[in-house]
Amino acid sequence: MNTFRSSPTAAETGSASHSSDLVYRKVMLRLMPVLMLMYVVAHIDRSNVGFAKLGFMRDLGITDTLFGVGAGIFYAGYMIFEIPSNLMLSRVGARRTFIRIMTLWAICSCGLAAMSGPKSFLFWRFLLGASEAGLFPGVLLYITYWVPEARRARFTAMFVAAIPISGIIGGPISGILMRSMENVGGFHGWQWLFFLEGMPALVLVVIVLCVLCDGPSQARWLTQAEAAVIERDLEADRNARRADNAKSFLDAMRSPQVYCLTVMAVALLASTSNFFFWLPSIIRRTGVTDVWTIGMMSSMPFAAGFVGQYLVARHSDFHKERRWHAVTGAAVSALGWCALSFTNSSAALSLLVLTITAVGTFSMMAPFWAMPSEYLGEKAAAGGIAAITTLAGIGSVISPMIIGWLNETTRTLAAGQYYLAALLFVGSIAIVAMRPVSRRATSGTR
Repeated sequence: MNTFRSSPTAAETGSASHSSDLVYRKVMLRLMPVLMLMYVVAHIDRSNVGFAKLGFMRDLGITDTLFGVGAGIFYAGYMIFEIPSNLMLSRVGARRTFIRIMTLWAICSCGLAAMSGPKSFLFWRFLLGASEAGLFPGVLLYITYWVPEARRARFTAMFVAAIPISGIIGGPISGILMRSMENVGGFHGWQWLFFLEGMPALVLVVIVLCVLCDGPSQARWLTQAEAAVIERDLEADRNARRADNAKSFLDAMRSPQVYCLTVMAVALLASTSNFFFWLPSIIRRTGVTDVWTIGMMSSMPFAAGFVGQYLVARHSDFHKERRWHAVTGAAVSALGWCALSFTNSSAALSLLVLTITAVGTFSMMAPFWAMPSEYLGEKAAAGGIAAITTLAGIGSVISPMIIGWLNETTRTLAAGQYYLAALLFVGSIAIVAMRPVSRRATSGTR
């Protein structure tokens, strides 16, 4: 009697799917809290300058244009060292790379408390960007070591959810520190802000050392069978990937898909970073002057953005579609930026439109950042993802400068808001022009 079956039964298929669900839930619960906490702290440390500017611009004589230069120069340092950092991660491992990054950025974040004028402001902002370089693309690459494409958007969504979470908690904390620590020990509130918000990164070094490992094969908290499930799904992805996907870093740099992704990445990073940089100023322009109140109000758009981000990521994973989810979010964000220019007289209306803008911006993150690994082969992913974020960093360097100059020249925030809307519109065109990804792989699907 023939004891072999040509295909598994429905019960066996369901059992295997359930087993995979349990494995990836275990991975998520083990890794994502640490990765998210890392990026929450990192994003607070890079964007708290938006709150600190309410104090140090007066104390140090810094103009809107110079603030824009300082906000953008962070990305110059980030851009220069981003690709080398990600290539090094693929060689020395994620844990060592993340520890190096966190130690250096803690030092530089605290260093901002010692700035005494425009030159030291630019110096420390550049060093902060250089020290943090590689964290974001490094985590995106790290996720590809653990999670197949079919599940990746939800993991990516959880990671980038750290951005709105940092806004939810960072605004009120920054407002409290700015108001309560003014003149304590003879220092300004903004100096205490930079120093105290820079210290948690050193605590995270210990946590990363104890919790993270470089891949499933080193994870003692996975059984041999669980690690085999992950490797099976990743291998299925590798086998099913299109033959014309970029297979090396040079192939990636010759791919038009990389540059289409870069155009949208420019728009996304510009919209995200400038949302943090100018949100306190937008709220203050409506007549709200108390720093703590501004901090509390600023948390509301981020809370809505967090919810929108999660729901869109789930929908993107369920339908296994990335392009149109990203484009839809970009369109909502662009409309929000345009509408802000008509809400200057009302704090409530401004807050509503800011919330819509935040939902659009943050909801596009997970589907968009799940796209590069779908278009790049395994060997191209390390350098390719970093190349996209590095090239996009050029826009992040220039955009705050342009917006700062526009604000100072026109004496209104509207021109900069229209500029961000235009970037998102162009990025949407670039994504629509890309070819869809072949969906032959079914590994790790639910």
